[in-house]
Amino acid sequence: MCCKIKKRFLLLYATQKGQAKSIAEEICHQAGEHGFEADIHCVSECDKYNLEREKDPLVIVVSTTGTGDPPDTAVKFVKEIRNKTLPADHFSHLHYGLLGLGDSEYTFFCNGGKVIDRRLRELGAHHFYETGLADDSVGLELVVDTWIDGLWGALNKEFASRKEKEDMSSNISIDSVGIQHVKLEDSGVDRSEVSFKNTANVPSVSLIQDSEPSLARSVSPLSQSALNIPALPPEYIDVQFQDSASQDPSLSSLNSDSTVFQVPVTKAVQLTKEDAIKTALLLEVDISKTMFSYQPGDAFGVICPNNSSEVEELLRRLGLAEKKECFACLKIKKDTKKKGAAQPHYIPERSTVKFILTWCLEIRAVPKKAFLRALVEYTCDAGEKRRLQELCSKQGASDYNGFIRNLNICLLDLLQTFSSCKPPLSLLIEHLPKLQARFYSAASSDLFQPGKLCFIFNIMEFPSCPGRPVSRKGVCTGWLAELVAPMLQKITFFAISIYARPTNTFQLPPDPSVPFIMVGPGTGVSPFIGFLQHRKKLQEEHEDWKFGETWLFFGCRHQDRDYLFREELRQFVENGTLTHLKVCFSRDSTAAADDAPPKYVQDNIRLFSKEVTRILLNERGCFYVCGDVKNMAKDVNDALVDVLSTEAGVDKLEAMKTLATLRENKQYLQDIWA
Repeated sequence: MCCKIKKRFLLLYATQKGQAKSIAEEICHQAGEHGFEADIHCVSECDKYNLEREKDPLVIVVSTTGTGDPPDTAVKFVKEIRNKTLPADHFSHLHYGLLGLGDSEYTFFCNGGKVIDRRLRELGAHHFYETGLADDSVGLELVVDTWIDGLWGALNKEFASRKEKEDMSSNISIDSVGIQHVKLEDSGVDRSEVSFKNTANVPSVSLIQDSEPSLARSVSPLSQSALNIPALPPEYIDVQFQDSASQDPSLSSLNSDSTVFQVPVTKAVQLTKEDAIKTALLLEVDISKTMFSYQPGDAFGVICPNNSSEVEELLRRLGLAEKKECFACLKIKKDTKKKGAAQPHYIPERSTVKFILTWCLEIRAVPKKAFLRALVEYTCDAGEKRRLQELCSKQGASDYNGFIRNLNICLLDLLQTFSSCKPPLSLLIEHLPKLQARFYSAASSDLFQPGKLCFIFNIMEFPSCPGRPVSRKGVCTGWLAELVAPMLQKITFFAISIYARPTNTFQLPPDPSVPFIMVGPGTGVSPFIGFLQHRKKLQEEHEDWKFGETWLFFGCRHQDRDYLFREELRQFVENGTLTHLKVCFSRDSTAAADDAPPKYVQDNIRLFSKEVTRILLNERGCFYVCGDVKNMAKDVNDALVDVLSTEAGVDKLEAMKTLATLRENKQYLQDIWA
């Protein structure tokens, strides 16, 4: 489906970690094959586009960050369109389609996209293609692929309605134009008008009839199917190697948005017993000689490297072991077909190959289908080539989810499985995302411990599985655990690089008389230790102040194995800093079902429903939640809805509205992570 004259549309993306950008680039790449020209920009590049004068269709891809915020790159854009002085017809000339990215594990699913979508409509803009909402918890591609496939028909219809029928191809199918908030079940629709190439003539993998499918092999019918695979992404990076004669760049060059501080770790303590299911560590760093400042509840980023043994293995499999100390000089290919091709800003100049793989690229990232498609071209074995084609094809979507995405398979796992695959370094730079800093909540108060910053974390464990022959620890927690191992034996000390998180609202009420409730099971208690330290110091310094009551709902598995800060919390209760401490142990209960104690924090919240309602509704107090989003945060949210419904005598819908109001008023605050 191609037209002689390409029809332009404006393509904007708002990204936090690069996901929305890569999807927008895929749309841009496919646009040419469908007879369109995509004018692609980040929403932050406001000098390169003008929505007030835009006449062509607008396509927007928007991710979500935090607990439901637009990405940092869209903060200015959202502020501008939220200007209350703008007339209701400000964007009445705009016709747009929007794709939102999010994770349904979070309460405000795809809220970054929804905020922009809602405001554009309030200002008079119209959909030419309905909004798609993609869910990272089940696989973005289930909605993304379907939404992109339907986009071309919608654009053709839009241009046709603009009296440009002479530029349109004949017999255009627009069956998919009516996608509205694309659901997962839509992913099975027939999509005959796609840019993928049929590869029925590729070699089939030879299989034993009844063998089970795996990362390395498929079974019928997939093994015998003709495949629709993505178009080959255009290569755009050229790498030249030069002998190095100087040191690698400093770690501060990896982060251009905030000031990076190198701070010594002065204390390391294991908080859990050896037989605990998870190992929790506390680290204390000295910030006294830096300009780093923080408030209780703030989070900060730790710049961490990839695992050194994984980097060495990757170098070996790429055939770069002898060049690891060479500088990698990056240039844009002169003949590239990639529009807007640019060198990655997160790879400093004069970086060695080893530095790039250690500090710049997220080598643990789950490979996207476009990356798999590119790897096909560097795979020699016919059977392995076919399997990679299957995994990136429309027909192999289930296998991709089951054997790659759900198991967190990374590039190194793929190279170990498909041994004939030998991609160049340039391909990794083009497809692997930036190695992100890992964020941790401060578990201390600078007022209570001047010049000190503490944080705690569980050592993440990823067990071996089919496709991943060895177990692995988390990138940052595994690195920190390895560094502090000698320190736990009082042998040595070390330094790490940190930087402040740009914005944060997870802080104590400015008025100390406001009561507040804290919910933090496991390591979620971290910021609340800082809260209580800060409150204790304020009480000591201001005896005439009125202080509101404080509640902490804490939970862990076993009272004698992983009750974090047990002694500190007891002391806070004794000195009156903490008014109420409610603790539960999910694995210790042996009582009969009728009189068993609460197992989880949400059970205790329901048990004290009258007090929770009084503090939130009558006394306008604050409710803080910190911890895992996957189960805890949702369960606590559901418990709050039940509590407000019961105690206020309203139905659940009204209780949910009340909770939404509390969130808008900054009374209900979350610091949660996946």
